[in-house]
Amino acid sequence: MADKKEHWENVYAQKKLAEVSWYEPIPETSLTIINSLNLPKDAAIIDIGGGDSLMADHLLASGYTNITVLDISAKAIDRAKFRLGDQANEIKWIVSDVLDMEIDDQYDLWHDRAAFHFLTNTADQSKYAEVAAKYLSANGKLIIGTFSIDGPEKCGGLAVERHSPASLSNIFREHFHLTGSMEHIHHTPFNTGQLFNHSWFQKLP
Repeated sequence: MADKKEHWENVYAQKKLAEVSWYEPIPETSLTIINSLNLPKDAAIIDIGGGDSLMADHLLASGYTNITVLDISAKAIDRAKFRLGDQANEIKWIVSDVLDMEIDDQYDLWHDRAAFHFLTNTADQSKYAEVAAKYLSANGKLIIGTFSIDGPEKCGGLAVERHSPASLSNIFREHFHLTGSMEHIHHTPFNTGQLFNHSWFQKLP
């Protein structure tokens, strides 16, 4: 566990915002999916592994008022706070491994772009699904973005598990129902393309 945290603290100590492969100036795919869900602007949204991505900035700009960002790296969150300035006070920040998170809040939307695919064993994947179900409200929505089956085999120096909508549906089937999916090519700052799969789910009653 400490090794995983240390790895990401080192990544954010050595790389600037636009020097990591997952950098997106505008998270268009995620925002498109979120907009399609027609959530109220006061919906409770948590961004898992949000780090210093610009997701929170764009959610604020879209008028959402109840945003939480969770990341294992304190340095990533500190960078996001610095970038956002006074706006950082409008967001709740949590430094934790998602599998170990312990909070009192419940969320209407759980968003994860490129965090889940670092879980490469079935026990961790099952635990993640349980954690998401625990912290999502009765009508909660779940968005998971991972490298697609034909996407890269590594990210940030670590092995990942690539997914299809079917493989994700199988992992989350006990708690969630797949309601949509889409593939897209993420263009990295290094002029390479990464094939992503975004799948979204409705929590089961």
